Amino acid sequence: MKHILKAEQFTDVAFVDKLCESAEKLRAEDGKGKILNSLEGKIVATLFFEPSTRTRLSFEAAAQKLGAKIVSTENAMHSTKAAAGEALPDIIRIVNQYADAIVFRHPEIGSAEIAASVSEAPLINAGDGAGQHPTQALGDIYTLKKEFGKIEGLKIAMAGDLKFGRTVHSLLPMISLYKDVSVYLVSPPQLRFPEEYKKPGIKFEESENLDAVLDTVDVLYVTRVQKERFASEAEYLKLKGSYVVDKASLSKMKKDAIIMHPLPRIDEIAPEVDSDPRAAYFRQAKNGLYMRMALLQELLAKN
Repeated sequence: MKHILKAEQFTDVAFVDKLCESAEKLRAEDGKGKILNSLEGKIVATLFFEPSTRTRLSFEAAAQKLGAKIVSTENAMHSTKAAAGEALPDIIRIVNQYADAIVFRHPEIGSAEIAASVSEAPLINAGDGAGQHPTQALGDIYTLKKEFGKIEGLKIAMAGDLKFGRTVHSLLPMISLYKDVSVYLVSPPQLRFPEEYKKPGIKFEESENLDAVLDTVDVLYVTRVQKERFASEAEYLKLKGSYVVDKASLSKMKKDAIIMHPLPRIDEIAPEVDSDPRAAYFRQAKNGLYMRMALLQELLAKN
């Protein structure tokens, strides 16, 4: 696997499990203060045409923890010559001259595949508009394994903006690798999960009623309504706040369930939930760091 572009590339559950094991090993070594240098001498470019906090910083931290160096732009739409009309393939060809791998985010669906088609260096899709976010999904799989010790047999609700939420577009195909998982897709009708990301072999139900599944699921995966994907603010405001997870929601959930969120949150999870042990979203962010270390090591350590 040269590039990481979409969840559908991961067809071998043993390979995904191997990445989770690698992430766990790297976590243990990092926790002991061990100096990791498997990527010493490598340079990783983080090329972000859309804003990012967690993904960009976690990739940069992951690379540096493995001994690599970073070249970065957090606002490439304006800081590169894209602002002057330079074509994306040319920008990628130039960055290839400076870096051994590219972590790439762009607001247009399919942009990562265009970029990868001309990139000699491994290119990692860190989000292509409302398309996919495969490394988030891998980190989420690692989180599920850490929290439950397994994925088989889990009941998972994905709630919120399922139309534009790229994290769930990658997570559902990844979950389909595992047996006997039930998924509840909860959203307003205007934000339903796109048909092209639904996979055979997985049981799912669609609903508008979050309360109806709270006492059933092991995992509540919440997504924000993606303001930046709407044609108008008025359209966004109609759907903003469609679901809010609060203390009343917690009272309906299983005692051993967890709440996940790829973050950032706006108003869909009340701050009062943060202190509940079932709130796993900050642990989830930490897990993403170690999964990205495992991915970078897989792509670069042998090259």
